[in-house]
Amino acid sequence: MPNTDNNLAWLELFPELSQLEQNARDILAKYVRTVEAPIGTIGYREGTPCGAYVMRLSGRSRVYKMSANGREILLYRVSAGETCVITTTCLLGNSDYPASTIVEEPIRDVLIPAAAFHQLMLDSNVFRKFVMTNYGALISDLIVLLDEVAFHNLEARLAKVLLDANAAQISRTHQQIADELGTAREVVSRQLKRLEQKGSVSLGRGLIEIINRGALEKVANA
Repeated sequence: MPNTDNNLAWLELFPELSQLEQNARDILAKYVRTVEAPIGTIGYREGTPCGAYVMRLSGRSRVYKMSANGREILLYRVSAGETCVITTTCLLGNSDYPASTIVEEPIRDVLIPAAAFHQLMLDSNVFRKFVMTNYGALISDLIVLLDEVAFHNLEARLAKVLLDANAAQISRTHQQIADELGTAREVVSRQLKRLEQKGSVSLGRGLIEIINRGALEKVANA
């Protein structure tokens, strides 16, 4: 049996796979490849076929849906140590991508070709549990997003985005925030101006400073 441990050092980023069976390790060592991409790279586009399972080693990308009129809504982000729920969905359902993704921070990924992925799902209890556990967690996050879009007003969602930045000063444009919320820049600008008038934030050029975090938390939970 060949020694594959030196080829699979990246598995350390995924502790759930520490007990991966030897035959599964052999499959990974034989078929996986590592890819890198700079900021702005389109990872996949809506309507294109899915050819591989993605495991993120470093960097970050956002997965988004584009409306017919060109408006974007953020679905989720994929960071180091995570997988992509839409990719998993396409592989399990043999379907094309229903959304698109773009690199926000330079990424390094491990790609498992579709055929190897399906073989691992059949042969490896450890790998199958890893995939389904991650899939379930990410589906739960998407349900939370659906709840926010359907039942929370835009001001509350905007306040949550600002709070989630976890910083006193946020270097983001109104357009970037609008893209994340799936609305127009002008709408975000009006909402931010209202928050500024209430004393919750202070607006600068490309900069938003949180003045009253407690007030923002009340808005986010309204």
